[in-house]
Amino acid sequence: MTTIYSLPNVEITHLVDIVEERPIALLAGERAWRAVNSLLSLPIVVQANPERLEADYLDGLAADLPPEVEAVYGIGGGMVADAAKYIASRRGLPAVGMPTALSVDGFFTPIVAMRGGGSVSYVETGPAERIYIDWDVIRTAPQHYQGAAIVELLTIVTGLLDWKYAAEHNKNTADMRYVEWAAKVMAGIAQQAFKIAAGVGRGNVEALRNLLDLMCLEVQITNQLGHTRPQEGSEQYFAYALEPRMVTRHMTYADMVAPGILISAALHNQDVSSIRSTLESAGIRLNQLTAQDIRDTINILPNYVRKHNLPYSILNDLDLTSERVDEILAQTGLDKSS
Repeated sequence: MTTIYSLPNVEITHLVDIVEERPIALLAGERAWRAVNSLLSLPIVVQANPERLEADYLDGLAADLPPEVEAVYGIGGGMVADAAKYIASRRGLPAVGMPTALSVDGFFTPIVAMRGGGSVSYVETGPAERIYIDWDVIRTAPQHYQGAAIVELLTIVTGLLDWKYAAEHNKNTADMRYVEWAAKVMAGIAQQAFKIAAGVGRGNVEALRNLLDLMCLEVQITNQLGHTRPQEGSEQYFAYALEPRMVTRHMTYADMVAPGILISAALHNQDVSSIRSTLESAGIRLNQLTAQDIRDTINILPNYVRKHNLPYSILNDLDLTSERVDEILAQTGLDKSS
């Protein structure tokens, strides 16, 4: 049986106007909760700040949920969004999301990106019941974070290249076969991301609303297909391989994936300069990794994708030399990273 999930109900409102009568479990990061707690009046039974997206840990939180809880709220960014969906799914409860920034598309997806064994795998949870968007809250987030989900749209550029590359090498599985119409629709979404990037970087509400709309379209297309290949390839695998070594550095999703987009584009012989300038105009930070962080991660990528059996990409055929790595760093401008 295949389920084609819909999007959550998305309500654009002021948080002070929200009325919730169900007893809830609240998941929220400290910064996010400080930003919104004075705006909300919620019947909170239990509250937690999720620390990681690992099955044993989240299963424990789900098991400890008091029986009177009738809904699970996630307030903040991607980790709380996924934790809320996972815990709610395990207890058969609805999940509700309140992004404090448009930082990732995870609030809108029916899957959770779980960590384990040094990589990422997806668990199907179904979508949240409802997402509340308050533009006044979104616009108070740090500039590098408030519209960081634009990287979710720019990963389409390199994700499509890897998806097509796998098709040309007859390496796509039957359930991830290359679909021309879907690739064209997703490419159109990516084109729009280039157009709105500067407005997103300025915190312009119209641009942020366009970002929200494009994210919802991107998620619905992947829901229709039943997989994320059109926007997930070697750029994301770079972030997967990097993340376990960054746990003490408090890196955001965008901090890790944005350099991956540039690296993947370079590997596919694409124009890196336009992608880089778009990321920068959107406020995305490209200086959070050292050149050595990047070099070390690139060096392990060919073995990493095979070890974790990740969907086929150009990394599977990458022939690395120190000279080639130097070339990639220079082409992307990442050789000047801090």
